Amino acid sequence: MTADAGTLHRPPIGSLLQREWFLAISALTSLAFLFHGPALFALLANPIWLTLIFIWLFSVVLGSALAVVRHADHLAERLGEPYGTLILTLAITTIEVVAITAVMQHGENNPTLVRDTLFAVVMIILNGMVGLSLLLGAWRRHEQRHNLQGANAYLGVIVPLATLSMIMPNFTHPNGGPGYSTVQQTVLAFISVGLYGVFLMLQTGRHRGFFIDDTEEAMPARHHADHQGPLWWPIVMLALYMSLVVFLVEQLAPPIDYFIETLRAPAALGGVIMAVLVATPEAISAVRASVANHLQRSVNIFLGSVLSTIGLTVPAMLVISHLTGNPVILGLDHSSPIMLVLTLALSIITFSSGRTHLMQGAVHLVLFVAYVLLIFET
Repeated sequence: MTADAGTLHRPPIGSLLQREWFLAISALTSLAFLFHGPALFALLANPIWLTLIFIWLFSVVLGSALAVVRHADHLAERLGEPYGTLILTLAITTIEVVAITAVMQHGENNPTLVRDTLFAVVMIILNGMVGLSLLLGAWRRHEQRHNLQGANAYLGVIVPLATLSMIMPNFTHPNGGPGYSTVQQTVLAFISVGLYGVFLMLQTGRHRGFFIDDTEEAMPARHHADHQGPLWWPIVMLALYMSLVVFLVEQLAPPIDYFIETLRAPAALGGVIMAVLVATPEAISAVRASVANHLQRSVNIFLGSVLSTIGLTVPAMLVISHLTGNPVILGLDHSSPIMLVLTLALSIITFSSGRTHLMQGAVHLVLFVAYVLLIFET
């Protein structure tokens, strides 16, 4: 900040461009698959080439998604909560919908992909991400605080939507199958969008304070100095990286399909790969916030991510399913419903006091390990 003008120093455009070196990698990878995609995919039968193509695409998509998170974080610093987290969750949800659609449209239809991805996102975030965030945060500070009303608002919508989306279909299908009828899917889509819309009005309107930590609200302006610069810059970069991610994630579909269909890997792994892709950027952001003692920011990220996944991804995929003619099965099978109920119950207990500690993080991580093991046992 200059002493005379009292204004924040704004870095030159050249300095900003140097920070976006990964944009060149994403752009070059996109051009390679745009012009030489068929030739690159023609050799997927070679296990070594299949592995290289998958690692290449997955790494570039993940790196671009991390850039999306970085610029969303910059906007969060500039706009404040909850708008910054809202931008982040909507961007990641868009990536998730595009990724699932791309895999569904490529190769044999996988009617359980939406369900597997949805369940994997919930398990990775509510157990893996929450567990790691609470464990690392509490390891340094013994206890951390968050806004109890905000967590209750999130969970008050997540619990019914998760139940209606992944458990109830097993008991209401007219033919006894693990899915909803067309009418029931339509009702679920309207319920999901409606509840999410009401939640957004609460989050950005009269109850905005539920999602803000009072201690963070009083932080001095110098805390945000590192993110100062032209406001249009993170917006443009966010749009550019999102465009590249949308294209590249479609290119990721052939190797994933080949891996699952040809090599006979567990079908649930497709959903896990999609979930890891969309949850990792938010997981990194949430863990960093928790370690920095900004637990409210972490809570907004992981609970907001689960809510947007259920409230927006499910309706979007149901609409795409009807438009493309690819059926979608939402009901969980085997031990998954029990794992979901256990995770939701544990999350309610964890966030019921407004304080978190080491044991809570450890228990969530144990459930995440159990989920990973059950993928290969069912």
